[in-house]
Amino acid sequence: YLGLICLSLMSPCRAVCGLNVSDRCNFIRTNADCHSEGGYLDYLEGIFCHFPPNLLPLVITLYVFWLLYLFLILGVTAAKFFCPNLSAISTLLKLFPHGVTFLAFGNGAPDIFSALVAFSDPRTAGLAIGALFGAGVLVTTVVAGGITILRPFMAASRPFLRDIAFYMLAVFLTFTALYLGRVTLVWALGYLGLYLFYVATVILCTWIYQWQQRQSLVYSIHLHSSTPHLPPAEMLSDSEEDRVSSNANSYDYGDEYRPLFYGQETSAQILARALNPLDYRRWKDQPVSWRLLKVVKLPVEFLLLLTVPVVDPDREDRNWKRPLNCLQLVISPLFLVLTLQSGAYGVYEIGGLLPVWAVVVIAGTALASVTFFATSNREPPKLHWLFAFLGFLTSALWINTAATEVVNILRSLGVVFRLSNTVLGLTLLAWGNSIGDVFSDFTLARQGYPRMAFSACFGGIIFNILVGVGLGCLLQIIRSHVSEVKLEPDGLLVWVLAGALGLSLVLSLVSVPLQCFRLSTAYGLCLLLFYFSFLLVALLTEFGVIRLKSV
Repeated sequence: YLGLICLSLMSPCRAVCGLNVSDRCNFIRTNADCHSEGGYLDYLEGIFCHFPPNLLPLVITLYVFWLLYLFLILGVTAAKFFCPNLSAISTLLKLFPHGVTFLAFGNGAPDIFSALVAFSDPRTAGLAIGALFGAGVLVTTVVAGGITILRPFMAASRPFLRDIAFYMLAVFLTFTALYLGRVTLVWALGYLGLYLFYVATVILCTWIYQWQQRQSLVYSIHLHSSTPHLPPAEMLSDSEEDRVSSNANSYDYGDEYRPLFYGQETSAQILARALNPLDYRRWKDQPVSWRLLKVVKLPVEFLLLLTVPVVDPDREDRNWKRPLNCLQLVISPLFLVLTLQSGAYGVYEIGGLLPVWAVVVIAGTALASVTFFATSNREPPKLHWLFAFLGFLTSALWINTAATEVVNILRSLGVVFRLSNTVLGLTLLAWGNSIGDVFSDFTLARQGYPRMAFSACFGGIIFNILVGVGLGCLLQIIRSHVSEVKLEPDGLLVWVLAGALGLSLVLSLVSVPLQCFRLSTAYGLCLLLFYFSFLLVALLTEFGVIRLKSV
């Protein structure tokens, strides 16, 4: 037993599969490398301590289903709760509503939070690099190629060249950081500064374009033109793209929660209707696949409705539901303290008398009572906009909590199957976080907006890699009081991944202008072929078929 303890102190967690079955549980419990820093469930202990070895396939299957459900939680939270509250805050503060700022933050929330969680532990930093690079290859090949296959189009030349140049610079910075094996404080701030420079460049380009349009309109009026000349589709500005994107992607919450009959409703009826995530009118008109997915989403949608307030400035009542909003004044702060640091703050006792969660419940109940008796069901109060900030924080912690569990499950699967964090990041984590982008971009292409969807392929991943790496490393430096974050590449695979991403960008940078920015089906098929070839090479590298010869 003493020898097992010494082995657990010196060996990485992956060594557990080489031990006898009777020794694995003690190894997992005594090895510091097997312990997760965050999260609520210990997945490795569940595999090796609570289930017999003959049930390992069943446990892995359950973990995979739970992983898929976590990806579903990430998507639902970001689309229906995080993004609407973010949009409400930007409208309230009259901030610049451009796609490279708030829209990018909303769409990239799962990727960003997954990166932040992965960078918080040096053992899972490879997951973050693999996911960010893997998502980059996936989006710029499979998603972009699928868009051109669904609807060939003329790409916007200047935004395309601008975005791909910035993304290539971001990839080069990350490649250099991997080569050096570290990210310093100055380097992390450089990532964030580069993204701010990118945002400023987009805003300046949009302002110049709008100024040119105004000058053209003045000139047309001067020539007594009866109707102003509309610009062709390929000359639309980025701001116009965002307006199209906003209209195409907007989710009408009123349709889902609007009552069948209008009239004076009691508070109980309003609460029951507000907590019902199912629209019976839509249910009967939808296919079986939609119904099955809706049934799977019902539990998480109900919990999200219960804990996350949503403010909609476009509605007359701004989505004010007095009984539900008052209930959320109690539940949302309670959820916040029970999810910060996996509940460590919530159970802390103040003065040895009351835990923090009890104080929060008492204060929330008092505030909810005052709000309930001081407001009415028909008209939102003047301070209703504060619920947007509460909803934003709560939905962000929902995403962070789900992302933490995703990272822990992937690391556990890597230990069991002896897979590197990089291959898990470029496959499962990248696919799961990008599935929403795939569906939304393909939907936009089918609706007749392929150019805007194609531009989103590059604009979103620029935000993900610059903010994901920069903010993730910056928070780790501040939290750990160190001068730099160590990056340890998982062998040859990281360089294969970085090289494939760089090569795909160079090919697009060369081939798209050669096509005069007219993207055809053949171009889309070539991008798909490139991705599947890359995936084959990556898997062969992971399993040792492709390896570097030692000199």
